[in-house]
Amino acid sequence: MSKQINVALIGNPNTGKTSVFNQLTGLNQKVGNYPGITVEKKEGICKLPRGVKAHIIDLPGTYSLNTTSLDESVAVELLLNKNDKDHPDVALVVSDVENLKRNLLLFTQIKDLKIPAILVINMADRMSRKGISIDIELLEKKLNAKVALVSTRKGTGIDRLKELIADYKNISKVPNVDTTAIAPDYFERLKNAFPKEDVYKLWLVITQDVNFMPIQKNLIPDTSSFATKSKSELKRLQQKETILRYQFINGILKETYKVDVNAAKGFRATLDKILTHKIFGYLIFFVILLTIFQAIYGWSEYPMDLIDGFFASATEWVKETLPPGVFTNLIAEGILAGIGGIVIFIPQIAFLFLFISLLEESGYMSRVVFLMDKIMRPFGLSGKSVVPLISGTACAIPAVMATRTIENWKERLITILVTPFTTCSARLPVYLIIIALVIPEGNVLGLSFKALTLMLLYLLGFGVAILSAMVLNKILKIKSRTFFVIELPNYKLPLFKNVAYTVLEKTKSFVFGAGKIILAISIILWFLGSNGHSDDFKNAETIVTKRIEAEGFNTFSESYIENKIAEYKATLPIMGLHESDPAYQDSIALHTVVLEERALNQEIASYKLKHSYMGIMGRAIEPVVRPLGYDWKIGIAVLTSFAAREVFVGTLATIYSVGNDEEETIKHRMAAEVNPITKEPLFNLASGISLLLFYAFAMQCMSTLAIVKRETNSWKWPAGQLVFMSLFAYIVALIAYQLLK
Repeated sequence: MSKQINVALIGNPNTGKTSVFNQLTGLNQKVGNYPGITVEKKEGICKLPRGVKAHIIDLPGTYSLNTTSLDESVAVELLLNKNDKDHPDVALVVSDVENLKRNLLLFTQIKDLKIPAILVINMADRMSRKGISIDIELLEKKLNAKVALVSTRKGTGIDRLKELIADYKNISKVPNVDTTAIAPDYFERLKNAFPKEDVYKLWLVITQDVNFMPIQKNLIPDTSSFATKSKSELKRLQQKETILRYQFINGILKETYKVDVNAAKGFRATLDKILTHKIFGYLIFFVILLTIFQAIYGWSEYPMDLIDGFFASATEWVKETLPPGVFTNLIAEGILAGIGGIVIFIPQIAFLFLFISLLEESGYMSRVVFLMDKIMRPFGLSGKSVVPLISGTACAIPAVMATRTIENWKERLITILVTPFTTCSARLPVYLIIIALVIPEGNVLGLSFKALTLMLLYLLGFGVAILSAMVLNKILKIKSRTFFVIELPNYKLPLFKNVAYTVLEKTKSFVFGAGKIILAISIILWFLGSNGHSDDFKNAETIVTKRIEAEGFNTFSESYIENKIAEYKATLPIMGLHESDPAYQDSIALHTVVLEERALNQEIASYKLKHSYMGIMGRAIEPVVRPLGYDWKIGIAVLTSFAAREVFVGTLATIYSVGNDEEETIKHRMAAEVNPITKEPLFNLASGISLLLFYAFAMQCMSTLAIVKRETNSWKWPAGQLVFMSLFAYIVALIAYQLLK
């Protein structure tokens, strides 16, 4: 059996590299990080003809091997280091059919490394519309390489590409360009000093030092003695190399690549004028955001209700089916309640990722970045800072990692520090459950109050991030000057397969990532809520029963029984029973006994919870959270959610499920909570807004803090983030509650 082939997928940004990766690997892919660094690593398995398998690694997008960011350095290092387990046997250089000239620069550089390279010309379906014609046979001859013309949208050319990969040993490794011509004497000395090494590889090793970051050199020759040229001299030589390559590329394309300039001209320019207009551009973006948040609420309501009902029924089924005991309670009140508290939000999180993916796939997100650059500059940021801020709506961790593309350290540091203010998907479960409880039903201009509230929270987070950046720009005395450059890709209809893979991967990552934490915390909380050492906990049933016999049920229980009896009375006439019938009174009396027994169990469970280990901990921190309108239960949820924000809902689901025999959803239980002091619903407008604002601003994500530490190489920045954001959140929440209560 032949060994597995290593395939590197590399190309310029916006060439459809991800689409090619998805076509080749399908669902046989996974996402991780390169060892020791935070750059994302996508890899997958592709089945080739004759039973051969290919391990495909999707390298970060790069315009050339002259690196300007850590992402690009990662790509170059893998291509240079033959000892790396992922070093490619063959490289697929993905190019855009409309920008072939620019893409060929990278192709010729990789070919000069003597790695078998296949030129993958993507988006072939656009050729007729754009008036493009390519002589593939002549292009292969001129490049002395294999060319695959593919359309990931229509799925054409993929089988030929797989055949070329499987036959990689027959691909020519002869370089296209003689790079030594730019400085013959210099390269001759380099060649003589390292006769066993490839001269172009040595050249790349030397020149990386004049760019963003040096590559690791422990596995490649020490060329320090040849780094005698100044940075400006090396830069000039790089420019000469680029000119030399483009002279070669221009000569080839003149014979092989034709464009009818009259075909499909002007549409993109017209659309760009509208979408990047100084007034209409912002209005359109605002309308798109409104539509997204309205859809998140409207479309996900039905599946959320189904999931909510399923977990309530599953909990009840477990309690009725399994024998009573600790194990049954653990499953029903700990595990199921905790997981149910996060699974219910899968529809809304999936819809959020769906819309973000559609915006990115269509090419619109780049226009947003360009548009927002004008807003960013007065605050000490550039349009490049918008990429992390916008991607922060999915998760702050990859958003902080995305700042690697910002060359200027001050801009990058400020972006890292303010990005956690952007509302991420982990906050979404908290927002959604609180908004559902405290924001009334109603519409304005066809938009629900709840959707508007959600959008305001997103805008609020983004606004505070911008204001914080302005303050940091004044405080941090780091002199800098940069220029904003961004490529606006062509507009295209989003590819369904790409969108589906993105939604599936991101949602799965969110749910399983959060699920591990929630499951562990749910079990711990269940134990703390189900056990206690005091006599009050151990004798709870006797104490509560005697109190009810002497004083009656508490106000909430009495109200609960009255409401349920009223509902039951309304159903009796439908069953043919009327007040004059003896069976009518007997039926009500029997139902009252059942309700009183249930209320008794609820009061016993509530009393035990209050005197459990968790209750003792919660009441210890209650003085701190009481001014914000929270009780000890919410205090526990806030405390545990410092591990991850989404744990808040899972924690409350576990707390309200401990000892609860009633088949009700988490929403109903939270809505029924009463403030012991005011005797009003605990989750009202004042406490709800206070909670929303607290979670909008608090730094409650240990993983984000760890990433910030790694990116800044210091604990002082994440520590400052944690202290400042937590204090700021507490003060804002305190003011909001005191004003609204």
